[in-house]
Amino acid sequence: MDNITETLAGFAADLTFDALPGEVADRAKLLMLDTVGIIVRARHDAESTPSMVRAVERMGLRGDCTVFGDAARYAPPAAALLNGALAHSLDFDDTHAAGSIHSSAPIFPAAFAAAEMTGASGRELIAAVVAGYEIQIRLSLALGPSDHYARGFHPTATCGVFGAAAAAGKLLGLDRAGLVSTFGIALSQAAGSMQFLDNGAWTKRSHVGQAAQNGLMAAMLASEGYRGPTGAFEGKAGFLSAYAPAPDPAKAVAGLGERWETMRLAVKPYPSCRYSHAAMDAIAALRAEHAIAPEEVEAITIGLPRVGLNIIGEPLAAKQAPENIVDGQFSMPFCAGVVLREGRLDWDDYPRHLADADTLALCRRVDCVVDADAEAALPANMAGKATITTPRGRFERFVEVPRGEPDNFLSEDEFRAKFRALAAPYLGDETERFAQKLLALDSLGNIRALVAENRLKAAYA
Repeated sequence: MDNITETLAGFAADLTFDALPGEVADRAKLLMLDTVGIIVRARHDAESTPSMVRAVERMGLRGDCTVFGDAARYAPPAAALLNGALAHSLDFDDTHAAGSIHSSAPIFPAAFAAAEMTGASGRELIAAVVAGYEIQIRLSLALGPSDHYARGFHPTATCGVFGAAAAAGKLLGLDRAGLVSTFGIALSQAAGSMQFLDNGAWTKRSHVGQAAQNGLMAAMLASEGYRGPTGAFEGKAGFLSAYAPAPDPAKAVAGLGERWETMRLAVKPYPSCRYSHAAMDAIAALRAEHAIAPEEVEAITIGLPRVGLNIIGEPLAAKQAPENIVDGQFSMPFCAGVVLREGRLDWDDYPRHLADADTLALCRRVDCVVDADAEAALPANMAGKATITTPRGRFERFVEVPRGEPDNFLSEDEFRAKFRALAAPYLGDETERFAQKLLALDSLGNIRALVAENRLKAAYA
């Protein structure tokens, strides 16, 4: 298919807040609230944060832009980098099942930095973020996420740089031609390797932040007349040809402006890989329904789709013995063990249970297999099945639509509760007022008003 790059550039350039369905604009505000809460907590609690902040400071990248949860101000690309990495540092951020992708983490930080630079309105920010979501998600669908993962790429970052570029470029006032050039520049920055799974490395976080940073920088370069190649997506050496063996280019533009993929983004109730959530819902339900005690569990079998098994279930011996938080986030046995013991999994559970001998013993009783029902549910849903064997009998449950998915979505009150749990330890009395301002983003004439009050900045310190 020809002209995919120009079609997506035109869509982003022309999209306005008034053209958005009301439900899409409202959904975007909830997703941004969710993202900011994660950033605030990760700024203080993620083990990877101090080294990244020190590196940014050593490079002298202070400036006028906000990093949520931080009293300091940063240069725009540094703010995009830090907010983007922090948004993904807890693995608690939104997901798109069919695209097997996270959207807000690379896109919102680039857009917010650009909005602060230009003094954009809340409505302009919302429209830009939605444009970024729609482009990033469609690119992942066009690549074929399983094929892209099989090549070792992380689509959140590889596709995210283009969503970030679209959102930032729109806020910088670029027209169709300017965004075509922006996408061409961003093409050389599309990166993100799954090699982090080998040792629980932190690069899954940083390459999402770098997607935000690089998207912003690509848009800035284009805004100053720097010329990028045309055909960034459909070209012979373009993104779709280079990054997957059998792309379906038509999916990159299918339903554009009519079917809103933003409405298919899900929100996580657990801070772990989304492929683990359906099985965790199943375990929690079985635990409550049958009063299953962890000590009576003889074996647990978790059924997953193949792509999920590859990420959180294999190699099984390693997944049964997580050594750090990243290991735990991508270990179905660990997530299952914690839910069996607690009935849920919160961010604060990681340090305690990674050092708990009883939880680790439970991990060794968990097996992971490909499940035909879970496989059939893809790409619409990341389904899962849990089978728990005890002396009292064998209990099984299949969950096709995990909690937080669009067809099983969280309420606004649940969003507020998640934000409060993440941010209140650091925002204190400002937490509720800040949440309310985020949810009224479309009423702000200048986005800088969101973080302008000295009281709010003091609460970050």
